[in-house]
Amino acid sequence: MLTMLRQKRIKSEHMFTAGVVSIGLSVASWAASLNAEESTARADRWGIFVGEWAPSFFALGVALRIEEVRETKKLG
Repeated sequence: MLTMLRQKRIKSEHMFTAGVVSIGLSVASWAASLNAEESTARADRWGIFVGEWAPSFFALGVALRIEEVRETKKLG
């Protein structure tokens, strides 16, 4: 997975940004669903679903950062 991400030139900063955006989307989707739906249960589930993406993005960001540091140590 990390090899594929690195081949596509995705950096750790991209993954950290995706994690923060995921948190924002979670709040926004929860708020929008809350206004559109009669029950809060569906709004809560949708917000939680989107919010679960953030830890994955942050974990991939950390893994990519470790790879980036290793690469710079090899070159330097």
